Amino acid sequence: MINHRVALRQTSLLCRSLNATAPSLRQWPRYIGTLRRSGKGNGNEGDPRRRSLGKIIGGVVIFGSVAAATLYTYSIKEPPKPREAVIEYEKARPVAESKEDNRDIISSQHLQVKKSWEHPGVYAWGANSSGVAAPDSTDQSVKTPRRIPYFDGQLLRDLKLDRYFGAAINEKGDLVQWGAGFSKDVKPSETLKGKDLIRIEISRDRIIALGKNGTVYSIPVAESDQTLGEKSQQSSWFSFWSRPERINYRQLKPQNLGWDERIVDIASGLDHALLLTSRGRVFSAASSTSNFPSFGQMGIPGLSWETRPKGPYDEPHEILGLKGFRIAKVAAGDYHSLALDTDGRVFVFGDNTSGQLGFEVEPQIPYVDGPIPLPFNKIYSGSGRQPRVTSIAAGGANSFFTVDAKRVAGFREDADSIKDLGRITADTWACGSGIWGSLGTGKWTHVSLGPTKIKPLSGLYEWDENTNSVIPIRLTRLSAGSSHAAAVMDNVTSVDITNSNTHNETNWGADVVFWGGNEHYQLGTGKRNNIPVPTYIEPLDGGEGDAAKGRKGEHHRFQITPRTTVRLGEDGKGRKVSVEQRVECGRFVTAVYSGT
Repeated sequence: MINHRVALRQTSLLCRSLNATAPSLRQWPRYIGTLRRSGKGNGNEGDPRRRSLGKIIGGVVIFGSVAAATLYTYSIKEPPKPREAVIEYEKARPVAESKEDNRDIISSQHLQVKKSWEHPGVYAWGANSSGVAAPDSTDQSVKTPRRIPYFDGQLLRDLKLDRYFGAAINEKGDLVQWGAGFSKDVKPSETLKGKDLIRIEISRDRIIALGKNGTVYSIPVAESDQTLGEKSQQSSWFSFWSRPERINYRQLKPQNLGWDERIVDIASGLDHALLLTSRGRVFSAASSTSNFPSFGQMGIPGLSWETRPKGPYDEPHEILGLKGFRIAKVAAGDYHSLALDTDGRVFVFGDNTSGQLGFEVEPQIPYVDGPIPLPFNKIYSGSGRQPRVTSIAAGGANSFFTVDAKRVAGFREDADSIKDLGRITADTWACGSGIWGSLGTGKWTHVSLGPTKIKPLSGLYEWDENTNSVIPIRLTRLSAGSSHAAAVMDNVTSVDITNSNTHNETNWGADVVFWGGNEHYQLGTGKRNNIPVPTYIEPLDGGEGDAAKGRKGEHHRFQITPRTTVRLGEDGKGRKVSVEQRVECGRFVTAVYSGT
């Protein structure tokens, strides 16, 4: 007992039990009562003053105990209830003057679709140090979509953007260039004319253009380079004379094409280009005068500057590793290449230092110089689904794949017991560098170990009223820039509302989402933070049209207008054309344009 007391005295007050001090407190009332009853003490036990003093002290102690108990009870009582939420109903809308005005008032999407027809053109945002996003502005960056006045009212066949220069094909098939990388004036100007161009790609310092007849042109980006050297002769079908071209260019001519075979598609990285023929053959060529491809992206094993065959440095070479497969689509990142055949098989080659080929990075093998298949069957192994790749895209150090995965009977599964047998699930996969969020998977990763599913763009369905069935939501288009990307959803749209419909029936477009690097505001959110998952942005006009219709301060998402045949101009009084809006992610710049 003595040892226990000594230990108790030596123990910190914070460590002692509350019961160790409680007995002395409980003795006070009992001790006072005993004195009153017995009248005994040290000679003063019967003194009335002592008894009165005891009563006073006892009362004080009892009062203190009650007050402490009350204070403790108050301190542990439930917190006050939160204020009841107040429901705010929709604000009153302006009074509609017509059916069409009512549609504009009740639907931001309807208004966006109509404006895209009334005022076709180009919106751009992102890096502007070279006057690409806004040629008439000195702003270093354009934070939200802004119109390029030069293209107002124009339809374009194609458009590509680099932070230093821009290039587009107008409705006549002529090449238009702008930006400080093109000229000091930076303003848009027509360069290569009369070639009926239908598609362009850009390398580090050249523009690769495809003519409607299958001819491929390689044009210098810089205006100063276009005026140097010997120029080709332009012939006329209607006369016996020819005249020099205005600018200098080269032609990329694959050898041994069949008599009815021509180039139908092109793709380009920083230093290489891919040419796809109408028979499904693929050729590769150097597309830059600055560097010869050295990461295997040409798909020709052993090919380098030292080992290249005699002839022009940019002579196209057939990729023999793809022979026997009918290729339907090609795509190129900065230093890697993708090819998709008609059976849904994917072939990859080139740089793999970030895992952009879909394989785990091996330091000893930084690149693959010949096409190898990417086994999506293995990726879906054990899932009860049979995959078929439907499209490919590449940009920077990233690759993207869309897949239709069909539900099939798995091992030891009874096909008759599977309710969703044959059902298609549309998935989107990404691989490569994700340090800026450009994979869209929600993760920040330097390298990929293999393709990762972009969940917000996978397994989506909607109800189709035309077929009275649930259908998968695929992607219409996926555009990949150097560090960011955008996807246009193939959701059900409406673009055929006329005066014969009710005043509450409206048009609406397709959803479009953006993700990835945002260091130059290329995502169009108005903020500079990178975003690792697909996200919406606001309407291209910044909400100006919504404010005019009584929706000021409201937040609506941008929807892109799908292809349809309409009359352009105010109230549909202009010429009748087939038109759609397209999104283009470039090298730190983004644009949405009216495409023909």
